[in-house]
Amino acid sequence: MDTRKPVTALTLATLAFAIAFAVWGIIAPMAKTFQTSLGLTEKQAWLLIAAPVLLGSIGRIPMGMLADRYGGRIVFSALLLFVAIPAFMLSRAHTYAEFLFWGLLLGFAGTSFSIGIAFTSRWFPPEKQGLALGIYGAGNIGQSIALFGVPVLASAWGWQNAYRVFALVALVWGVVFLLLARDAPAKTQPKSFGAMLKVLATEPLSWLLSLFYFVTFGGFVALSIGLPKLLQEIFHLTKEDAGLRVAGFVVVATAMRPVGGWLSDRFGGAKVLMAVFAAAGVLALGLTVEHIVPFTIGALGVAAAIGTGNGAVFKLVPQYFPRDVGTVTGLVGAMGGLGGFFPPIVLGYIKTYTGVYDLGFVLLSAFCFACLVLNYRVFLYGARQAQRVPTASPGT
Repeated sequence: MDTRKPVTALTLATLAFAIAFAVWGIIAPMAKTFQTSLGLTEKQAWLLIAAPVLLGSIGRIPMGMLADRYGGRIVFSALLLFVAIPAFMLSRAHTYAEFLFWGLLLGFAGTSFSIGIAFTSRWFPPEKQGLALGIYGAGNIGQSIALFGVPVLASAWGWQNAYRVFALVALVWGVVFLLLARDAPAKTQPKSFGAMLKVLATEPLSWLLSLFYFVTFGGFVALSIGLPKLLQEIFHLTKEDAGLRVAGFVVVATAMRPVGGWLSDRFGGAKVLMAVFAAAGVLALGLTVEHIVPFTIGALGVAAAIGTGNGAVFKLVPQYFPRDVGTVTGLVGAMGGLGGFFPPIVLGYIKTYTGVYDLGFVLLSAFCFACLVLNYRVFLYGARQAQRVPTASPGT
């Protein structure tokens, strides 16, 4: 195979993922502004922030299956062309119901992850998939582009025009991807949708990996969309300053994702996840301190840990499910997305009834330590025990 073709495919897919993720994240930077202008309660504001995450989560399973069945080129192109519509229509919204409706449809942009994993993984052999998928996952940087770019463009041209710019970019890249991208040569016949669903019903490991991604990627999404509002409330920062700081959080998490994939290629994804869950569990407690220095250390430390964890999880997916990458990625990605949907809702209730957000970060820490124990029991201790089982000799 021409070595340039996998690199080209990876480059096109990573840029498409970055653009889709940027579109996915355009509501969060303006949430505090919308809350004020529309007179929203805490619960309504956090629901608006979380709305795109919901559809972007549950939609990953069918979109991953479609990518397995029909190829990532067509599916990814269609997705980018579609999400340009809600991004544009949000610029014309005036009521809370309109923002919620178009924000929900905007969530389709979040399904890009499972499409791109299915598209990209087929271009690389197993020993290189960790790094390749880590690089693809670095398209998370799109979230940072939204967090920083939307407030800057909004200050210069108004938030409506800022949203229209993001819609136009998605539209243009959808056409570019359709024209330039190519699916990898098929090595096997695609499975039926029934066979794909059977994998999810009969493979417990797919659900365990989903739990790990629920914490790592879910933590990334929840913090990246929630921190702008938290920083403005707790530390009284402007939306531009808060957006810049959260963009730094996203950059750190994104930069560590390829590192997590590379480390997993060398040492194994399960071993990397042990360090990830231990570090994130401790550092998450720094977010309970209402002082900018320990809060920042905790946020950036968690970013580095869960970014590494994202890369490690997606070393394990094609390792254990080489023929069902898109389908299992859809499940794992859906659970990861839901891990980003529920925390903002929970934070809204916690703030309403306790007056502070601390309990939410304590729960994040507890989830990390629970995953650490499960990872050890299943992938490390369990694997060693399986190797120690003696094989019966002939005639016994």
